[in-house]
Amino acid sequence: MKTPHGAECKFYYADFNRGRNFQECRLLNDKRWSPSLCKSCPAPRIQLANACQHLILDGRIDNGFLGLNRKVVVSASCNKSNQIVKEPAIGCGQCHESKLNFKLD
Repeated sequence: MKTPHGAECKFYYADFNRGRNFQECRLLNDKRWSPSLCKSCPAPRIQLANACQHLILDGRIDNGFLGLNRKVVVSASCNKSNQIVKEPAIGCGQCHESKLNFKLD
């Protein structure tokens, strides 16, 4: 679903049907979430760069200095290799190794 800032994100959900006004981020599950946090959220860019089915994203809200400049911080882990992923946009480096093994005749 498209976020209020135009990015496609599988974690954002909104329902405005028949007078409803419901928006949520299923990545964060935090009462402090607001749609303005979608503007700087790295999750849509990570999803666009890495579509690995084994990548699990986890997010939290970082308040910053004195509660100002709130932003979303995303960490990732891999189900297949059971390790923390340092660069979520690239991946763990082990999931797609088998697909890269090919022969040139």
